Amino acid sequence: MLGRDIVRFTLRSVLDRRLRSVLTALGIAVGVTAVVLLTSIGEGLNRYVVEQFTQFGTSTLAINPGKATTFGISPGVLNSVRPLSLEDAEALQRAPHVLNSVPAVSGSASVEARGRERTVNVFAVGPEFDRAFKFDVRLGSFLPADELDRPRPVAVLGATAYEELYGSANPLNDRVRIGGDRYRIVGVMEAKGDMLGIDLDDTVYIPAASGLTLFNREGLHEIDVLYDENAPVDEVVAGIRRILLARHGSEDFTITTQQQMLDVLGSILNVLTVGVAALGGISLLVGGVGIFTIMTIAVRERTGEIGLLRAIGAARSRVSALFLGEAMLLSGFGGAAGLVLGFVVIAVVELVYPAMPVSISLTYVVLSLAVAVLIGLIAGLLPARTASRLEPLEALRTE
Repeated sequence: MLGRDIVRFTLRSVLDRRLRSVLTALGIAVGVTAVVLLTSIGEGLNRYVVEQFTQFGTSTLAINPGKATTFGISPGVLNSVRPLSLEDAEALQRAPHVLNSVPAVSGSASVEARGRERTVNVFAVGPEFDRAFKFDVRLGSFLPADELDRPRPVAVLGATAYEELYGSANPLNDRVRIGGDRYRIVGVMEAKGDMLGIDLDDTVYIPAASGLTLFNREGLHEIDVLYDENAPVDEVVAGIRRILLARHGSEDFTITTQQQMLDVLGSILNVLTVGVAALGGISLLVGGVGIFTIMTIAVRERTGEIGLLRAIGAARSRVSALFLGEAMLLSGFGGAAGLVLGFVVIAVVELVYPAMPVSISLTYVVLSLAVAVLIGLIAGLLPARTASRLEPLEALRTE
């Protein structure tokens, strides 16, 4: 029995039972579609997070109070032997390769202006914040370059806070109350959008020292450092650590580079993507059970045909190849149909919900198709083995 005969027999068997073949392949198709769709959402989310972090540049790092021993928020944010100070931020400005050192304190507070009041995010930062994080000023200017510990009572409004409080009126030099204290507005920021669910526009910016008073804090939440993108990050970190050790006497702080942040988030999102791929894989297993069931039935239905093939000299391996080929053909057809359906669903999702981060992962596309064919092969093994072991005379006697 030649190879082309096996191919012809296999195709004829599938085409002669079109409805059953389509329904059998449908289980695999659903599984592949689920894998492609779920992994595309996971991959899109991964890229979205990376874009959110890198929109502020790729040469930044954060310094938090306290020595972190595990991933997550530094314990020093809540309790530290020696908090980070404005003087620490000023000293880091002189570290090798450092372009900007930005002290930061954040919280929420009530803002009142022209008879209107709303609660917004308040970022108390240094005057280099806009340059360090690539924020643009729409009206006026950002916080003036005053001495960090003796700033003027000035504020800058985010785009949403400005529209809610002033509409289209000019707010420059107007007086507002932030947490009960009076400030003079010196600028309005361009719209920046959201970052991981945080509205960067419904905000007010005030000097870092004013934020320490407003939120009744002894130290900063964080110091953000922008360094020369051509500088080795290890040298930058070493220089910062050396300065802070000299000032604090011990390493009671945590330095986190942007790459470390992305690595941690990336590992979490990769686990999430693999997890949702596994959920889609359950549908593939269900489809494999369907193929096994159909192939077992096919062996019983075609016992006489098997006996005739064996009687005219077909080897056991050739008979086995017939049923394995049919199982793999069904799973391959289902996998290809699932890919097409998955691409269509993703296109519809992008059209209906353009804001949803969806990105097709070629790796998972190829892997899902390969797994689909492999499942078909495994599902067809036992029926194929059963068919190849039938004795010619006994098989013909069933006719």
